Amino acid sequence: MSEKIIALLIAAIAAGGYASVVLLMALQSACVPIPSEVIMPFAGYALAHSQMDLIILATLASFASNLGSIPAYWAGAKGGRPMVEKYGSYVLLSHHDLDLVDGFFVRFGSMAVLIGRMLPIVRTFIAFPAGVAKMNQFRFHLYTFIGSWPWCYALAYIGMKLGRQFETNPAFKSAFHRFHLGVEAFLLVGIIWFVASHWKNRIRTA
Repeated sequence: MSEKIIALLIAAIAAGGYASVVLLMALQSACVPIPSEVIMPFAGYALAHSQMDLIILATLASFASNLGSIPAYWAGAKGGRPMVEKYGSYVLLSHHDLDLVDGFFVRFGSMAVLIGRMLPIVRTFIAFPAGVAKMNQFRFHLYTFIGSWPWCYALAYIGMKLGRQFETNPAFKSAFHRFHLGVEAFLLVGIIWFVASHWKNRIRTA
């Protein structure tokens, strides 16, 4: 991620305030791959100046995670396994993937969402399989909030405490760039692996 992109993101969050954070976090929870590991530290840097600011940021971001999860959850809940079997070829899903999702939720139940919301990458995509598994909607949103809050708070806290060094400490600035490049590289490798490993076994429509 270039310095210009980072500057634009910080400027957007600073200009839009909490509304920008809500929008970005809702999008990433709707299966749009905008990492919260990027959004929340910048939000903490741009908007958090006290403990209360951190609490407000974490709370709004957690509500936004719930808001963004609604379309993905209902797509899974209403369409369910038949919808995935019908259109799975377009997103490279296999029957094995569906079996894994079913088994995951059978084994862990509601805790699957609580744990998933605390994990990088997984938290972005957990809503759809939760819908496919017909997880209780109230419990889904409750666990989404509980799982998201400490994650969002921690990232905003890091941004608030260390963000000032981004402009004053060249060593930290370099490490900050490497961290985000690492996040993006991990995402890219994950996408490539998913496509390569699922292409032959994707669900094929009749």
